[in-house]
Amino acid sequence: TQEQMAEEGVNTPDSLAVEATYINSSFSQQCLQKGDRIDFDHPNPFAADENEEIASIGYRYRKFDLGNGINLIVRCEQDAVIQQGADKLYLNIKALNEFDPRVSKIDWRQKLDSQIGSVLATELKNNSCKVAKWTCNAILAGSDYLKLGYVSRIVPNDTTRHLILGTQQFKPKEFANQIALDMDNAWGILRVIIDTCMKLSEGKYLLLRDPNKGVIYLYDIPDSTFESEASSSEEDGDN
Repeated sequence: TQEQMAEEGVNTPDSLAVEATYINSSFSQQCLQKGDRIDFDHPNPFAADENEEIASIGYRYRKFDLGNGINLIVRCEQDAVIQQGADKLYLNIKALNEFDPRVSKIDWRQKLDSQIGSVLATELKNNSCKVAKWTCNAILAGSDYLKLGYVSRIVPNDTTRHLILGTQQFKPKEFANQIALDMDNAWGILRVIIDTCMKLSEGKYLLLRDPNKGVIYLYDIPDSTFESEASSSEEDGDN
């Protein structure tokens, strides 16, 4: 039917990715208290000018010593701050979204209050990589809490209107243990990739994971790959 075709159109992988990105961006901003702000030592590096209003977010640059003279600098994100006395608690805020209960096999509106553990377990099963990435980001950022929101469409075939059904809050390291995220193993994988790259000659490389297998490929690509025409013209002008 025409209604089924419309639902299939809004539930393609590309459409769902755009929707999830939009929900995450909006939810993190809705959790903030308007008018209150914490200023870091330096302004947002992505603001074009002082008068430009951009989404509120904080960046922390953290240094990790990987041994053998290798230091890793990571730009981490903080979505919110809770002031508790003299202490500032940092939060990462993310949103899980339900697009069709018939697909997830568990209706959030009916089960979230009484069986939130089952809802989260289903999301971990279906989106384990995404949740692990969020948890890893929170740990790298040194966040005190990871806040998860549960967001659902008001009606299954409309991607523009949503409801916030509930929230949960976790300490990132404790949550990592719950979802079996081994940070030592994660650091080990990164170290293997870095050691492999350090042995290669100077150049440009592309690291690509096979979407269907547990395999990572490292390609040697031409230095001009991915450069825009504008950047190429600037380089030509400099020469």
